[in-house]
Amino acid sequence: MTHLVLVGGGHAHALALRGLALDREPGLRITLVAPERHSPYSGMLPGHIAGLYGFEAMHIDLERLAEAAGADFIRARAIGFHGAGKRIALDNGESLSFDIASIDIGITPDLDAIDGARAHALAVKPIGSLIPKLEGLIAQARQPDGPRRVLVIGGGAAGTCLAFALRHRLRRETGGRAIDVALATAEEIAPEINAAARFFLRRALRRVGIALHEHSPIAHIGPDGAQTGDGRQLAADAMLVASHAKAPAVLAEGDLARTPEGFLEIGEDLRVRGQDAVFAVGDCATMTAHPRPKAGVFAVRQGPALERNIRALVRGETLPPHIPQKDWLMLIATSDGHAIASRGRHFVFAGPLPWLAKDRIDRKFMALFDHDTLPTKS
Repeated sequence: MTHLVLVGGGHAHALALRGLALDREPGLRITLVAPERHSPYSGMLPGHIAGLYGFEAMHIDLERLAEAAGADFIRARAIGFHGAGKRIALDNGESLSFDIASIDIGITPDLDAIDGARAHALAVKPIGSLIPKLEGLIAQARQPDGPRRVLVIGGGAAGTCLAFALRHRLRRETGGRAIDVALATAEEIAPEINAAARFFLRRALRRVGIALHEHSPIAHIGPDGAQTGDGRQLAADAMLVASHAKAPAVLAEGDLARTPEGFLEIGEDLRVRGQDAVFAVGDCATMTAHPRPKAGVFAVRQGPALERNIRALVRGETLPPHIPQKDWLMLIATSDGHAIASRGRHFVFAGPLPWLAKDRIDRKFMALFDHDTLPTKS
């Protein structure tokens, strides 16, 4: 019996495990290790913050998914990866042996990259830790003396969607009370999208009243706001950092190959360089031959490829390559029934239809993990 250990409940692992649940692989025993039972779907996070989706609508129940696949579920966190010894150390004191392993544990905030951030700001990643902190911030904003000025630091797609969502939710939760939301970015807004889409994005920010500070790298965060590298003060009562992330420190605990930035270095077959039986997917891994941004769209595409290559390894077959797409659709929701769609250098579409498309895509993804779509325990 071949023992497969999946460490982490990210999008790629969830999809691979679903595939293995629907079509069991003979001779394969599976163990899923994750620190929490529920894994958030990043595509629906802004909608959840805005109050458009409930908790269950944007979380995958990993324990139920493991049960459907006939897998064991261990609620723990990995603290060391040892490819040569085929062993994974866990924070509950266990040491798991494996024949095949896969790692999908995401990224971690680098709050030390900005002076004062650790003491005075909230980190957007990991998502599971952010949600209860944001609920606390919203509860404070309901109070007469609660925060009225919120600054989101990081103008990528994730930070931008977060700013829209917070503005929508805070205005609603405080009965329309004046809430100022600002967005600061070290470069231009949303460098992932094309220039035409950025035009519509800037216009949407102006429409809802979110102040945009482009080319404003933050050098220091204090209790009353942030200071840019050129000395400008951005006043704020609450600050969220969506700009700095790094590889989880645990990846250095063991013998797996890493990039200079600390991420697991993988090849086109999704295996860690130098390892015959260790895969890595999602944001914690970098395919050095085809580097891509750390984004959920790539993890979703990796899921079926991981399932396919796990089966190939179990069967002793050749592992086919997975080449990440060069062009992908970006959808930025503005939390008011509109969104901005961008793809490649020229395609852009803004308005209610892109929002309807995004909502449908996200709901369709989560429907894959509905109870009725998964096999019952056998």
